[in-house]
Amino acid sequence: MMRAMTLFLLVAGLPGAAHAQTRLEGPWSGSGSVVFGSGAKEQARCRARYTRRSESSYFVNATCASASGKASQTAVLRKASANSYRGRFHNSEYNISGVIFVVVRGNTQSVRLTSGSGSAYIQMAR
Repeated sequence: MMRAMTLFLLVAGLPGAAHAQTRLEGPWSGSGSVVFGSGAKEQARCRARYTRRSESSYFVNATCASASGKASQTAVLRKASANSYRGRFHNSEYNISGVIFVVVRGNTQSVRLTSGSGSAYIQMAR
């Protein structure tokens, strides 16, 4: 279950921007759900910090916690459209990697992560 949770944890840390004035750098937090490979589902809370790498990409450090435990992961996101980002995440503790997709609307963002170990959906805010 921890492996699937790490996927969820990364989801919490995704950045995005609805328009050029939105600043992604800094802290975000939120909650959502993670679905493990077994089909079990848990609620989770996440915190993420975004650092700009270039005009169109960001590095993310995220930590999430659920009833099963706590996990941390990193991700690199690249701009996919005016208000969305996509990229890859990795949790080195459980050696889990997957795809992350973020849609930003003002000071909120929806994050979806998927991997062979499960999936997660998180709503984040500043």
